[in-house]
Amino acid sequence: MRPARLTPGARVAVVAPSGPVPEDSLEAGLDILRGWDLDPAVAPHVRDRHPELAYLAGADADRARDLERAWCDPSVAAVLCARGGYGAQRMVDLVDWAALRRATRAAGPKVFLGYSDITALHEAFATRLGVATLHGPMIATNGFLKNERSKEHLRTTLFAPEEAQVIRAGSPHPAALVGGRARGVTLGGCVSLLAADLGTSTARASARGGLLFIEDIGEEAYRMDRILTQLLRARWLDGVAGIALGSWEECGDRGELRALFADRLGGLGVPVAEEFGFGHCGGALTVPFGVAGELDADAGTLTLDEPALG
Repeated sequence: MRPARLTPGARVAVVAPSGPVPEDSLEAGLDILRGWDLDPAVAPHVRDRHPELAYLAGADADRARDLERAWCDPSVAAVLCARGGYGAQRMVDLVDWAALRRATRAAGPKVFLGYSDITALHEAFATRLGVATLHGPMIATNGFLKNERSKEHLRTTLFAPEEAQVIRAGSPHPAALVGGRARGVTLGGCVSLLAADLGTSTARASARGGLLFIEDIGEEAYRMDRILTQLLRARWLDGVAGIALGSWEECGDRGELRALFADRLGGLGVPVAEEFGFGHCGGALTVPFGVAGELDADAGTLTLDEPALG
């Protein structure tokens, strides 16, 4: 199910499912949203800090309740994550997904936006609700606050999604690890989170038939090898239609990574696009998940069958 596009004056909820949010970054992001003629509402626990685990934005149950209330509030058109970090996996099973399903049936799906650690929630929205989501910059992160290209691509996706129906790789010279075209439904996110999700209540059985968009940060080549090998051994990549590789910030030598991707992914026999320009990089593109389209690895394009939002 595709959510509706945003319109001027729309009320949007800001939540913090993962790490603590710097106050100055939060306020700067809220100002940008107001400048887009949106009405941001900050969830009650966004400014919380866990008393013992400093990497969490408050208690797991509180972060889960914020997400629930935002999604179930009929006045809210979009739920925007403030930042990633770590913590979404701790709270995802505390969310009342039955309540979210009832709210979705009653009022339709909302826009849900985030990336990085929010990958766990992208998967949950797909498997529990069947709702398309947006993998894009979060409002208290530098990609949203300081990069005009990233911010404007998100704004176009939210307000005029037909103008972002063809997504072109962020690199001026897109490359194909394996050339060709593939059709499927988009999915993905931070690949270490996809691997960590295996065997959980919100994990999909496999990426079969999908266009898989993956990226990560801070994973050395041998750890990336372990992550991809786990996905291969679990047969999660069986039947994947095509793969797009995003940013690999702080993941080591690009040449070594390219050799690793060729070794682990090249044998799947599907198109693999490189340097697509989404994830933890500057100027990161917004990529919708749960929307059918065609990936052209040689041209570095994703052409959606219909706009990400209705």
